[in-house]
Amino acid sequence: MKGDTAPLQTDLDGATKLRGSNQSGMRAHNERLVLSLVRRIGPLAKAEIARITGLSAQAVSVIMRALERDGLLERGEKVRGRIGQPSVPMKINPNGAYFFGLKVGRRSADVILTDFQGEILERLHMTYAYPTPDQTIEFAQNAIKQLKKILDPAQQERIAGVGLAIPFFMWEWSEAIGVAPSALADWRQRDLRKEISDKVKLPVYMENDGSSACGAELVFGDPQSTPDFLYFYVGYFIGGGMVLNNLLYTGPSGNAGALGPMPMPKPGAPHRQLVEVASLASLEEKLAKAGQNAGALWESSTTWPFEDAIIDSWVQESALALSHAIVTAISLIDFKLILIDGWMPEAVRTRLVHAVSDCVKHSNLSGLSLPEIRPGTVGPDARALGAASLPLSHRFMPET
Repeated sequence: MKGDTAPLQTDLDGATKLRGSNQSGMRAHNERLVLSLVRRIGPLAKAEIARITGLSAQAVSVIMRALERDGLLERGEKVRGRIGQPSVPMKINPNGAYFFGLKVGRRSADVILTDFQGEILERLHMTYAYPTPDQTIEFAQNAIKQLKKILDPAQQERIAGVGLAIPFFMWEWSEAIGVAPSALADWRQRDLRKEISDKVKLPVYMENDGSSACGAELVFGDPQSTPDFLYFYVGYFIGGGMVLNNLLYTGPSGNAGALGPMPMPKPGAPHRQLVEVASLASLEEKLAKAGQNAGALWESSTTWPFEDAIIDSWVQESALALSHAIVTAISLIDFKLILIDGWMPEAVRTRLVHAVSDCVKHSNLSGLSLPEIRPGTVGPDARALGAASLPLSHRFMPET
């Protein structure tokens, strides 16, 4: 990689509207708006941006020059063959900014370094029996220090921050993780965001891990997705999020769309939660009972050395629970698209998506529209990439 851009000259603090404004004082918002469009749609010429945003051609020219000068956009190839002068589309400059993403899970943690396009440049991975604040902070500090070394000094000046994707209410999950409550009690008192920021001398932005994974799908996923979708991420515990009008909705507490606590029917007994069935924790339990090395679940998301019969049993149970959650969700919001992703090999994810689709088709959908159900487009790294998208969103995308 080459550091071919100067250090950032603006923090790009933005306003809240999604439509462009030609009035003075809105430049930061309009810059964010243009960057968001180019990221979502791809290379765009000035005339196309003016048409989409309603900004004047002059305003767009000023914005594009500023973003190019700051190294956030770069010129693409000229488009010829039309009447008049050839147009020059502008595209995201991958060296425009860099971001760290820290994902803290119940069995493993990851730190990734991404460029402005969301490409993962390098990563570090750690597994454990259960997470502790001190262990997490030390891992984050050492990993960020190590990963910074792959950037030259000019590129290091363009690091925009650290995103932290972490389960909320970590201290409530001791029984499910299989440890004493005292092992996780420290999480209740600690401010991990501030402690990491103090150690690495960078701003740290924090979000629920499921919502972060959903945010990765929104920022880095398939740009052709519908503006509204429901998203499931299957990790140690299942979580997710929802996108409404191309915006991640997390609600006043930041925990909306968590999905894991959704109640599931349990014949002859009180209801249970989705997280108890459609999570890798339940697969880990099945593997342990069968005498398999359940720890291999967390070493790799690309290959699992397990018997198909165990995987199939888990897939069918999870699919039935997910179908119930989906039918419940679409009765509240008319989602046309459901995405399912997770920490699992692509082949297993495909089996799960097909099984969920079959279960939903055979559900009672009276008064409801059958949604499209398909795999997420980001994959196992969604939570870590979602973490990295947090400083990107705060610094370079329209606020909501």
